[in-house]
Amino acid sequence: MAQTAQPHSTRRTPPPKNDVIQIRASASMKAILTRAASLRGQKLSEFMLDSARREAEDAILDQRTFFLDAEQHEQFLATLDSSPAPSEQLKKLMQRKPSWER
Repeated sequence: MAQTAQPHSTRRTPPPKNDVIQIRASASMKAILTRAASLRGQKLSEFMLDSARREAEDAILDQRTFFLDAEQHEQFLATLDSSPAPSEQLKKLMQRKPSWER
């Protein structure tokens, strides 16, 4: 019997979900989360994991550690406190009439 070639799928198989995360919430919190999940067309657990993953990534990406000596630290603070002079392009943009007033 001849075998037919199966088309190669370009989709990756997601890793198995074999870890459990347990969480307790008030009825009102669950209702809010359930409503939000419904609005996104997701199951509650999918919505919670997706939201938690995004927040975790943001928290990780927000962590920046760098070390400066005293002089570099003062220069850094001075740079943060000083505002750059506006460019010509910015000046023109700020003088333009907003589109809702045209």
